[in-house]
Amino acid sequence: MSYQVHPSAIVDDGAVIGDGSRVWHFVHVCAGARIGRGCSLGQNVFVGNQVVIGDQVKIQNNVSVYDNVTLEDGVFCGPSMVFTNVYNPRSLIERKSEYRNTLVKRGATLGANCTIVCGVTIGEFAFVGAGAVVNKDVPAYALMVGVPARQIGWMSEFGEQLDLPLEGEGEARCPHSGVRYRLNGKQISKLDA
Repeated sequence: MSYQVHPSAIVDDGAVIGDGSRVWHFVHVCAGARIGRGCSLGQNVFVGNQVVIGDQVKIQNNVSVYDNVTLEDGVFCGPSMVFTNVYNPRSLIERKSEYRNTLVKRGATLGANCTIVCGVTIGEFAFVGAGAVVNKDVPAYALMVGVPARQIGWMSEFGEQLDLPLEGEGEARCPHSGVRYRLNGKQISKLDA
């Protein structure tokens, strides 16, 4: 086995876990899950059958990644953040055929205690603040806060806020890395490799 599993964790037969990943205390990984290389699943994490997790993903304590959630490479899931997979759940009504897909793209951060309502796409390197409730798609590099979540700015790939308006034209440098970003309308792109 090229990954580490704490003795208290349960990894069902059939689950695929990549090299160098770590599965901590009281984690349950279901049989159909696919987890990439170099991932960390913190204490009390649940990973469903129809879940795909990329490389170098960090899932902090007390997070359940339910069916139909895809996390691309480098995603960070903060402590006790929440995914859903049914939009209008009822205990007495079976809705497994109505699961909505949720996609979290490369490098995105989902802050502690935030909620991601199913059926949305979180763009690359977006940053969802602690406690926010996301109920619509999030653009790449967007900084989202509040209930419901609203965009208040833009973030660099390094995780620093960029000095740019929400829309219009402009350029800014990441205060830490110096990498340049360009705003064109309501979209941002990285100019430096």
